[in-house]
This record gives sequence, structure tokens and C-alpha cells, in this order.
Amino acid sequence: MAVGYRELGLVNTKELFKKAMDGGYAVPAYNFNNMEQLQAIIMGCVESNSPVILQISKGARKYANQTLLRYMVPGAVEMAREMGSQIPIALNLDHGDSYELAKSCVDYGFSNVMIDGSSLQYEENIEVTRKVVEYAHERDVTVEGELGVLAGIEEHVSHEVSHYTKPEEVEDFVSRTGVDCLAISIGTSHGAYKFKIKPGETPPPLRFDILEEIENRLPGFPIVLHGASSVLHKYVDIINQYGGKLDDTAGVPEDQIQRAVQSAVCKVNIDSDGRLVMTAMIRKYLTENPQEFDPRKYLGPAREALKEMYIAKCDLLDSAGKA
Repeated sequence: MAVGYRELGLVNTKELFKKAMDGGYAVPAYNFNNMEQLQAIIMGCVESNSPVILQISKGARKYANQTLLRYMVPGAVEMAREMGSQIPIALNLDHGDSYELAKSCVDYGFSNVMIDGSSLQYEENIEVTRKVVEYAHERDVTVEGELGVLAGIEEHVSHEVSHYTKPEEVEDFVSRTGVDCLAISIGTSHGAYKFKIKPGETPPPLRFDILEEIENRLPGFPIVLHGASSVLHKYVDIINQYGGKLDDTAGVPEDQIQRAVQSAVCKVNIDSDGRLVMTAMIRKYLTENPQEFDPRKYLGPAREALKEMYIAKCDLLDSAGKA
């Protein structure tokens, strides 16, 4: 049975992005797979007084069960209200790979869906994206499209080589599809291994020249930055200290993200950093407390560290205080 996102207490991204562009900040889009991650996102954004986009990937939806998620999300909205906050919360399908998946998410109460046809031929991307837009807009659900391919691995999204967005295609794509925002490729990447660099080297700068040309061609149009985790080395070091093996990881430097936020980028996706924080704190706790078997004992510290990380991210994106 279909449900409208407003029944769940959610908002779509239209007003969120308008306020972000007018205010010169970006709305954080945080992925979650389980209850503790969802709790940490809500607690962190309530404490920051920040709007937030909750993101669910195809893999997360399968892992957590689409029906259970349907009921977890309004619970999160009520949790925020019980904490005395009315922060705007949107629910987004991240990297939807088919019309059928996007349609199902609209029917389950998602307020925004991303259809990622970036790996398809250009005309095929337009065709599937326009089809999703037509279905979603009839129900006042906003849609994110993508031009350009991000390298890296995250969930079912896997590409060895990135392809920068071609600025000369963006006007045609947006006008023919009717998307509400556009994810572009300017050098970010999925996962914890975003760049092939040697120890001591710094990641290459993002292609702000491409971003600026897209801004000039689409003035005032919302742009989305995927693969924007910084790969926090504090937590990579903890993982490695307590038995993990994450070598040569590299993320997007925070000063690069801050520069992007000053542009038309009004949504920044962060997933890998959350995974790293949670894994680091669980490894640390279980190693230091080998006798412990109560999940609350190791998931609790992980949730607290996640909350603090999300608060720091809201500060980075300048969304704190903008709810």
C-alpha cells in the first residue's frame, strides 16, 4: 500500500535546496543501514540544528528490509520532535539503478529519489531519468539525476575509472529530464580508497573549473557532490591498531569540500566516514573488553562517536543552525 512522504513527517528537497543556495551552505546527506546509525544521525543533526537528508541505498534497503525501514523513518522523525526539534528531514534513495526501484521507493514514502543512469549511454540515461521524474513529480517527490561517473566501490556502485561530467551536456540533460538536482563528477570517488596516492602525498584537487562552468551554464541550479567522505585518519588508525587492515586510504580534504559548498553544491553525500567510525569503535571496544557479549555495550560507544562525527560534518558544511 502506497504512502505519501508527508504522512511520515518528511519534506522533499525543493525548499531545502532553495534555502541552502540562498544561505551559502550544503545540506548533509548521510547514509544509514541500521538503527544505531539512524539514531546517531538524528541526534547529531538535532544538536547541530541542521536539516538532513537520510539516505538509503539499494543494498541498505535489502539489508534492513524495505517494510521495516518504512516504519523506522517516521520513528526517527518523532525522535527528533521528542528531543524538542523540528529539523526538516528528507528521505532519499541513493544511487537507484532502475525505474522499478525508484518507483517502489516513491510508493514507500521516500521524499526524494536518485536515479543513477550515469553508466548508460547518454540518451538511455535521459530516457530512464525522465521516466522516473514523470512518476515522482506526479506525487510531489523530487528527483536527483547524475552525469559523469565516479570511480570506486560502494554497495552495488562500482567503477574502476571516473569520467568527469561534460559541462556541455548539462543544460540539455536537465531540460529534457526535468530533474530537480544534478550529481556531477569532478574528482570525488566512492569508498575509502578515493585516490591512488603514495604515503605522504596529498590527494589531487577537485576539478573546480568543471564545477564553475556547470554553474555558469545552470545558474541557480542545485548541484550534488557524491563520494565526499574525508576518510578520517583518526578512525582508520584505530581500525588498524585493533586488528584491521586499511592501507593507503585517502579521502577528499575538508578544505576542498568547504570550497565546493561555497558554490552551487547544496547537497553533500557522506557514507564511508560513518562506516569507518562505527567499525573503529566496535573493534576498539571488543579488543579491550574480550569478555563482553552485549551488543549494546559496543554499539553504544560507536553510536556516540558517530553522533560527534555528524556534528563535525554539519559544521564543515555550514548547515549547523540552519534548520
